[in-house]
Amino acid sequence: MTSIVEIDPTNRRQVRQFLDLPFRLYQDVPQWVPPLASDVRRMLDRKRHPFYRHSDAAFFLALDGNGTAVGRVAVLDNRNYNAYNHEQTAFFYLFECEDDPATAQALFDAIFAWARARGLDRVYGPKGFTALDGMGLLVKGFEHRPAFGIPYNLPTYPALLESAGFETVSDILSGYLSGDVVFPEKIHRIAERVQERRGLRVARFRHRRDLRALIPDLQAMYNAAIEGTPGNVPLTDDEVRTLAAQLLWFADPRLIKLVMARDAETGKEHPVGFLFAYPDISAAMQRCKGRLLPFGWLDALLELRRTDWLNINGAGIVEEYRGLGGTAILFSELARSIAERGARHVDVVQIGADNDRMLRELRDFGVAFYKTHRMYQRFL
Repeated sequence: MTSIVEIDPTNRRQVRQFLDLPFRLYQDVPQWVPPLASDVRRMLDRKRHPFYRHSDAAFFLALDGNGTAVGRVAVLDNRNYNAYNHEQTAFFYLFECEDDPATAQALFDAIFAWARARGLDRVYGPKGFTALDGMGLLVKGFEHRPAFGIPYNLPTYPALLESAGFETVSDILSGYLSGDVVFPEKIHRIAERVQERRGLRVARFRHRRDLRALIPDLQAMYNAAIEGTPGNVPLTDDEVRTLAAQLLWFADPRLIKLVMARDAETGKEHPVGFLFAYPDISAAMQRCKGRLLPFGWLDALLELRRTDWLNINGAGIVEEYRGLGGTAILFSELARSIAERGARHVDVVQIGADNDRMLRELRDFGVAFYKTHRMYQRFL
């Protein structure tokens, strides 16, 4: 007989069961990459994670008759998101389950009840706590190892969601690009002309401290860029600091490129575009099982230097520059990053399937989209 319990985040045994379940489910799956253990633990810590300063979450375990964990799920009430989007939506996240529709249904019934009790009328996901938490349920590309930080799940999960009444909302695509690709020289010429005519500059970095100094400007750029666009939420100061700490520890500053514009009145530069690339450390995470202590951090640092995989995990430019050649700057910098890193493989991660223009341009450069994640919803 399966029972569902809402875990107490201060109960070490329950937290351990919640964290350990994926290691049992994926023990024979060579593609699976464990998440960074400290990041998942922080999600359960109401004192340390900035999410809990404005919102709430709960975590549920499914236990069999012997008290063994056979499923888990988290449910989030992101009040900032709902206020910004004028919705009453709950997110689900961290879903893992044995291939048993009854167990999955019981888990989802628990989060449906939790959401209804808070006046929420829709459950949507998988979607996590921060902008760095990868989105969606993998539905294509199970034979490939995921990029670091991007979700991987068992092929049985889509059917478990659908049996619980979830329906498809949208797809998110990730693509592969060979490091041998040769970008047309025309792209570089256009990028140079646009920078000259529009007074733009690509900022490059050598040290993490230089990036930290720009965090407030990046926050302002992100929050301005999403203004008026549904499905997003502005970042708070605390969230930005947490995201920066997560990103900077494994970032290669040379692969972070910002497109800077100078304000005509103040003369001060501010970012209007970005390209975030980082070395993929998935292989190290597999070896250390997501634990940096006591020696996993050393393996991760070595992997940062030796990996021949490069992840492109964000690129964009503010709207007023997009139609004036600004996108060419991003593609030119992408080519430079690949060459500077000497990457042999490039993973271009998580682009919305409805972003027709970006997908078309990436395909023209040789990107083959080989992984699909899917967002689901169920109305209550």
